[in-house]
Amino acid sequence: MKPSIPAADAEPQPQSQATEKPWGGRFEQATDRFVEAFTASVAFDRRLYAQDIAGSIAHATMLAEAGILGAAEQQQIVAGLTAIRAEIDAGHFTWSVAREDVHMNIESALIARIGEVGKKLHTARSRNDQVATDLRLYLRDTVDVLDRQLLRLLGALLDFAEREADTAMPGFTHLQPAQPITLGHHVLAWFEMLLRDRARFADCRKRVNVLPLGAAALAGTTFPIRRERVAELLGFAAVAENSLDAVSDRDFAIEFASCAALTMIHLSRIAEELVLWSSQQFRFIELPDAFCTGSSIMPQKKNPDVPELVRGKSGRVTGHLMGLLMLMKSQPLAYNKDNQEDKEPLFDTADTVHDCLRAFADLIPAIEPRREHLLQAAAQGFTTATDFADYLVRRGVPFRDAHAIVGQAVRTAIAKGCDLAQLSLTELGGGHAPVTEEIYELLTVEGALLARDHLGATAPAQVRAAIVRGRKRLSSR
Repeated sequence: MKPSIPAADAEPQPQSQATEKPWGGRFEQATDRFVEAFTASVAFDRRLYAQDIAGSIAHATMLAEAGILGAAEQQQIVAGLTAIRAEIDAGHFTWSVAREDVHMNIESALIARIGEVGKKLHTARSRNDQVATDLRLYLRDTVDVLDRQLLRLLGALLDFAEREADTAMPGFTHLQPAQPITLGHHVLAWFEMLLRDRARFADCRKRVNVLPLGAAALAGTTFPIRRERVAELLGFAAVAENSLDAVSDRDFAIEFASCAALTMIHLSRIAEELVLWSSQQFRFIELPDAFCTGSSIMPQKKNPDVPELVRGKSGRVTGHLMGLLMLMKSQPLAYNKDNQEDKEPLFDTADTVHDCLRAFADLIPAIEPRREHLLQAAAQGFTTATDFADYLVRRGVPFRDAHAIVGQAVRTAIAKGCDLAQLSLTELGGGHAPVTEEIYELLTVEGALLARDHLGATAPAQVRAAIVRGRKRLSSR
């Protein structure tokens, strides 16, 4: 996702004279060298160069169509910007802290390349609406990239669930054995979590896809611009209705960060289960060597570093969301320099979520379940007790009474150190409940799984049906 571009200029630059700045006409003193570096954003916002150039090309095209630029001037500008983009792509562009940001670096390079005509590009716009447009273009692209990674992961989860549709395992509540389920059913729960994340990003994209350009600094412009034409050229679905809001709004960035944070929370929950399941205490799965590391001192160790890192990075992304919320909480309208601080957390959020999705999309297909051990674990902890209670209810026992009878049977089994299925009918029924031999079939893991055969439940047939529906849901967007 992150374009390959050269590092910021490492060599100290001479202190810039006020007259060398594009805004320097009313200043007498040169910018302090530390202040220049402190206020500059080119070290990170140059990442927006492709979006910045795309916005400038669309802006120049509209200016020409509106008669504000001549056709030849527009062609020179577009050709110059195209050449600069190729130069940046190739890693040959020299970025200057003295030129402050991505916008002025590119504009200065354009003027140096095509002369006076390049100075006309900034007509009828401000860096305020320019950067807001760049950010929206960037996040729109980012959502599309993340969607592709989410699709990869969601497809991998469906494949995994299909392979393990018949694999029994214990389901947990409070991390205690609760009822038997299938591994496929558990993996489909992960699928549902991430499918909601995909829908949230898609919904967020609708509010990202609004054009701020044309708001200028805060009040619009005196030139006869056609903002709808710029929106058409850049693929925006709508134009921001209010110029003050257009340049100062960062709701779309916060919403993106919120979607990203929730996605990372879901990935963290999955990661936690992978860490637990791969431990020697659980031994439910074997993680591939390629996604683990060893210990520098303990030769026997195989550490689940990838899931652990994903779990850790969820805090990082959630922190970025909190930072963006605090960034905006006391800002008056319209644009303020505070908003320069929105980019680094956004960029890091995008990179982190992308890499975590990629890691899991690659990891999930390579996980090896320990099926025999999962089956043994599914039978431990009296996980079929609820099935016993349901059996009694079907034979006319009120549920609360059935609950008490089964609880007494569990207590008896604990005392004898055996499973429920190893108790006699008298011990199971407490001497008075209507219990027959058929109960022993219901107390098996297989019987418990097959009994839960309805929409959304864990029976293997229902798991396979859910996978078919899941594939349709992935292709229906």
